[in-house]
Amino acid sequence: MSWAVEEWKEGLSPRVCQKIHKLESQVDKLKKESQQRQFQLEYSKVALQKQKQKVENEKNEAATLKRESRSLMELCDSLEKAKQKISNDLQVKESQVNIQSGQLNSSKKIIKRLERELKR
Repeated sequence: MSWAVEEWKEGLSPRVCQKIHKLESQVDKLKKESQQRQFQLEYSKVALQKQKQKVENEKNEAATLKRESRSLMELCDSLEKAKQKISNDLQVKESQVNIQSGQLNSSKKIIKRLERELKR
């Protein structure tokens, strides 16, 4: 087959044949470069697609984390309100205990006084 390809060159001057050979070499070189660039392009497309998928995954993860963060903030607010309510309830109860403690001490004094009066 290669002889058929070369057959058309018969009868041409050596200088023309040399020029044709040079051009064929350039064509082969350019074909190889083109194939290599095509391979690089395909590789780059695959890499780009992977990066896009990675970015999409990270966006989804960020959105999920944002929702979780918002949920946790709401829970913290709710717990803070509950803590404040419990703290206020505790203060009220401590006040009541102090009042009752004062009343108890006052009652004890009255009882002691009355006991002393009874002994007289």
